[in-house]
Amino acid sequence: MDNISAYNAWSAIYDTNINRTRDLEAVALRKTLENRPLGRVLEIGCGTGKNTAWYAERADEVLGLDFSEEMLAKAKSKIQVEHVSFRRQDVREDWRLPHGYYDLISFSLVLEHIEDLDSIFAKARDVLKKNGLLYLGELHPFKQYLGTKARFDASGQGEPLVLECFTHHVSDYFQAASRYGFDCVDLGEWFDDSDDSDDSGKPPRILSLLFCGG
Repeated sequence: MDNISAYNAWSAIYDTNINRTRDLEAVALRKTLENRPLGRVLEIGCGTGKNTAWYAERADEVLGLDFSEEMLAKAKSKIQVEHVSFRRQDVREDWRLPHGYYDLISFSLVLEHIEDLDSIFAKARDVLKKNGLLYLGELHPFKQYLGTKARFDASGQGEPLVLECFTHHVSDYFQAASRYGFDCVDLGEWFDDSDDSDDSGKPPRILSLLFCGG
């Protein structure tokens, strides 16, 4: 099953199944951006709207993109305010968005499904305002090294469907960002339990990166 079909199927249980990656990334996003002015937001990988509702309370305008029609249908049913809109978009294709328009672009658990980071940073650069912000919240590569991938149990029989994923090292994000004029202004590594000490031996689950465009 391709990833679009998989996310369409996952939408039925995405908001209710146990998903520590989903929940921790939401925490990382909020804590990373809570003191930042948001303005116009382009939310890539909005899914069922887990972060869109938070953006809607703080931003002047939000456009949520996702390649899954069923995920978008869930988001649209939950968030119905004038300054929030949604659009189906596979970000590997041409975005067809106004250049230099957005103050913040966010990616939540998206880039593990994208092989070519350069194309994404190039497109983001074009539609981001000067000195705008680019947020990435991704499954930490340390977890990927141990075999963790996006997956869900559609049947409820304990046989999860594993999605197609690509491993990006931390250096991959930094190098791609640098090639397109982005500077890192914040890096976070997020653990499942806030009380875990640094020497717990457990790898972080989420990597968050905040870049500033040139």
